[in-house]
Amino acid sequence: MSPLTNIQSIPYFIPELILVVFALIAVLVDLVNKGKNTERCAYVALVGVAATLVAVIVLGSTEQSLFLGMIRLDSFAVFFKILILAATAVTIIFSIKSEELDPRMKGEYYALLIAVTFGMFLMASSTNLLMIFIALETVSLTSYILAGFLTHNPRSSEAAFKYITYGAVASGTMLFGFSLLFGLTGTGDVVQISNRLTEMFSAGEAYPLVVLVIITFILAGVGYKMASVPFHMWSPDVYEGAPIPITAFLSVASKAAGFALFIRLFYSTFQAANIVGSVDWSLMLAIVSALTMTVGNLAALPQQNVKRLLAYSSIAHGGYLLMGATLLTPEGIHAILFYFIAYLFMNLGAFFVVVLIANELGSETIDGYRNLWSRAPFVAVAMAIFLFSLTGIPPFAGFFGKWLLFTAVIKQELYWLAVVGLLNSVVSLYYYARIIKAMFLETSDETDAISFSWGNLALLVVFVVPTFVIGFWNTVYEVSRASLGRIVG
Repeated sequence: MSPLTNIQSIPYFIPELILVVFALIAVLVDLVNKGKNTERCAYVALVGVAATLVAVIVLGSTEQSLFLGMIRLDSFAVFFKILILAATAVTIIFSIKSEELDPRMKGEYYALLIAVTFGMFLMASSTNLLMIFIALETVSLTSYILAGFLTHNPRSSEAAFKYITYGAVASGTMLFGFSLLFGLTGTGDVVQISNRLTEMFSAGEAYPLVVLVIITFILAGVGYKMASVPFHMWSPDVYEGAPIPITAFLSVASKAAGFALFIRLFYSTFQAANIVGSVDWSLMLAIVSALTMTVGNLAALPQQNVKRLLAYSSIAHGGYLLMGATLLTPEGIHAILFYFIAYLFMNLGAFFVVVLIANELGSETIDGYRNLWSRAPFVAVAMAIFLFSLTGIPPFAGFFGKWLLFTAVIKQELYWLAVVGLLNSVVSLYYYARIIKAMFLETSDETDAISFSWGNLALLVVFVVPTFVIGFWNTVYEVSRASLGRIVG
């Protein structure tokens, strides 16, 4: 399939164009209202997300290489675009309900949120080294601003500063890896790079050490977005200092976009080139996976701030997902896609509870959840469900996601990695259980019932029900498996 020209590609680029248009509309609406009715900007953003979703679904069955091979439209990209749009829509709703954000600045906030979604779309679709870097920087620059959006909060400013510092180093390192890869192969197209590497290794013209160094440098940039060890240092401080809706967004959407980019780049380039026998980079990824889940879980044990605890939890879940990415087999990638569907509901559900408690009690610590069972029983039960699912306890969605990941790893005879993952799941139960213990077993000086609106409770149900039923719903397995597509042409 020959790539389409720039003009021919425009009809297939409509979802991204819709996002750009609605980002501009959100800014214009904010200027007209002069910050008086910021919810209008939120509704504009929601309409933009809905319109984009319709366009993505309409084009979902199309497979095309667009803009002379710079990006690709396929079922794999469509899967992650829908996932990212769902996370964006939920984040907008969280932002409407959150009391952290300055109402006078919400117009540009929603515009930036749509802009970062646009960048993540490009990350999921890019098939050229130059476009990959542009997409990654688009996401990074807008994320820096969103992380530091609470200008009155020193923690938020600190979060943005650390995010920028680590991001600049990671981007520079990745760009250097790209330059080496381009110099080695003479092309930026990931499919052509795969073909050139295959020819070079077959002819004995490639140096395995050089390729391993390139992979390591590229992994620095992509691993930064996935918050994998040792590129995770930014995550806890940024998650704690950023507004809660942005923390929830980064924990799901940013991680999903990072994994989409990782799978497309590594599967298309290095796995397709069949260089594993010459460069054992899969072992390096397995070690990174084991370290990521271990560091994330052990660092979460002493945390008292729930946002920071969930940040380390997110790092650990990145390690579980890397188990499937390490394999780069259809079974491993399918497990990643299914796990992201489950992770979307259980993790965003947990963050929604954090939003509700922060609004009502003004607390982000575990102590603020004491005696929640008697004060808000439904919220307490919902939070327990999300935490049990994040642990991987049946019959919740997280269990089935981990089951697919562990099955894929065992099938490839990486038994040691499966054991490390199982032990880490046991460790994670301890710090999740601390929150559950506070909600159900500990007493508090405050005994008055907490009243939540029916809208908030209904939204909570939207997260609870899928966390229960996804594992038993065969359609979800079929959709995630069908989304594998061909990944590359």
